[in-house]
Amino acid sequence: MRHRNGDRSAGPRRPDDARDPRRKSLRQRPRSRREADDGPVLLYGWHTVTAAIDNPHRTIRRLLATENAARRLTAEHAARITPQVVRPDVIAAQLPPEAVHQGLLAEADPLAAPAIGELGPDGIVLVLDQITDPHNVGAILRSAAAFSVMAVVTTARHSPEATGVLAKSASGGLEHVPIVEVGNLARGLEALKERGFLVIGLDSAGTMDLAAATLRSPLALVIGAEGRGLRQLTRATCDEVARLDLPGRIKSLNVSNAAALALYVATRRLAAPGAPG
Repeated sequence: MRHRNGDRSAGPRRPDDARDPRRKSLRQRPRSRREADDGPVLLYGWHTVTAAIDNPHRTIRRLLATENAARRLTAEHAARITPQVVRPDVIAAQLPPEAVHQGLLAEADPLAAPAIGELGPDGIVLVLDQITDPHNVGAILRSAAAFSVMAVVTTARHSPEATGVLAKSASGGLEHVPIVEVGNLARGLEALKERGFLVIGLDSAGTMDLAAATLRSPLALVIGAEGRGLRQLTRATCDEVARLDLPGRIKSLNVSNAAALALYVATRRLAAPGAPG
């Protein structure tokens, strides 16, 4: 199992791939990136691990807990697996130095990923255009869970793995918002449009303020990477490109904060009397 903290990009094929038939076959299976690269996902921190324990769709393979955490877990949660009680340094040794584990570490199977065709006919989805920082994606998932987002759509490549830092930053959001992986984002957006989604890209140079835009459900909000923004083909595939008008001297936000604000604006607009959809 690899534990990585930073952005991930596709690298050269490793020599051992050709020698290990099992690894090669795993890489050829649909939606196998997390399974093939990581095996079990790594979850740590109180909210992250307890949300996974409470999720009946999450299979926990191994659960490590300090004595204090195990006692609290027994008192507050009906654990589906008996934790192995260990010293804090045993957990810390399996994590990056800066990781705050709060006495809990779980190894679990990845959650099943739905296809775009399985998404419901109303509500909001978030689409991430090559946002690679796991802290940002985790924070976006946390906001998505708070606003009852149906799913987060991302590309199989140029996106962080749903484990470790991302899961900790999501603070349990990973258990409530499914991640839909697509091979090509533009084709994924077209598939959403075929299912009736209004696709709105978010960019500081958008032609209209999102708060004044005519929105309807189902709605897909597309967010680009910090600094670079939406890629040209992504922008061209959107039905409209909107901006978030801010009253202060600074006119841009961190991408995870922008996602939260966009979700607030969109959910308020869709809930307003007379809103279409």
